[in-house]
Amino acid sequence: MVYTKIGRPGRRLIVGIGSALVDYLVQAEDAFVEQAGGVKGGMTLVDSAAIDRVVSMASEKPEVVPGGSACNTVVGIGRLGGAGRFVGKRGSDAMGDFLAEGLLDNGVEPCLFQSPTPTGRVLSIITPDAERTFLTFLGAAAEMSAVEVRDGCFKDAAVVHVEGYLLYNRELITAILEEARLSGACISLDLASFTVVEENMDILAELVDRYVDILIANEDEARAFTGFADETRALNALADKATLAILKIGARGSLVAFEDEIVRIHSLGDGTAVDTTGAGDLWAAGFLYGLVNGYDLGRSGRLGSACGYEVCQVVGAVIPPEGWARIKQIT
Repeated sequence: MVYTKIGRPGRRLIVGIGSALVDYLVQAEDAFVEQAGGVKGGMTLVDSAAIDRVVSMASEKPEVVPGGSACNTVVGIGRLGGAGRFVGKRGSDAMGDFLAEGLLDNGVEPCLFQSPTPTGRVLSIITPDAERTFLTFLGAAAEMSAVEVRDGCFKDAAVVHVEGYLLYNRELITAILEEARLSGACISLDLASFTVVEENMDILAELVDRYVDILIANEDEARAFTGFADETRALNALADKATLAILKIGARGSLVAFEDEIVRIHSLGDGTAVDTTGAGDLWAAGFLYGLVNGYDLGRSGRLGSACGYEVCQVVGAVIPPEGWARIKQIT
């Protein structure tokens, strides 16, 4: 069992920590991304007024769903029947209530600090090629503090899954990693976006070296972090930094490196997607669920691939019940 080599056996709880956000989903052409001021495929921090302005420009009313990278992952854990907890900071508003209720409805334990600042929002612009561009207003999520995360948030965790977006708050992410390490949990980091990597390279390598057990990246993020476009060289460079390295290579699947072993995980379907929102987050849900439940790397990866495939067949990061029914056939 791989998990016994990289974490503490006997624990099954996966704790996700990140920005507590509500997603606004808009389908639009590439020209709309430029008009909105986004970087296609990337993430841009904006204020609340900017999101309202871009929403008003859209031809259709956006779909509104609970969101946030680590939140999506832990919701996936809950839907798989695993033990999940989400740590974040919400506003004392209707959007915050919407987020908390969504966690409970999906079998996830909320650990949500509150603020008078509005709950954060993300506008996800989905272009015809299924690529996503994010405009992010962090709101209350940006106010989560180092003091708050030292209050037993990671108690009994097998894995603490950290979203890379937290790199923008360096004091906070350092406190999270320190506290997760003290809890005895295995630490998983998703690099989140190539823009996040590029803008935080001065501290990212050191933090990964010091704390991270499981490092998750897609091709763009791996290229930004390692400097290598070649997938083999990029994977090897990621594996030099963490005990277990995952390189997601889109429709071609994913590669998992652990010790001297490299496992290739094939994607499901023909590679077509309606929307890739949440694909990486749900891949992580399946993989981490498998890991803490004693699956080998191949089976964990196949479960991750199934979760990633199903979420790509719908708009947004919410897999419908029939999708989860198909996923659970391989758990």
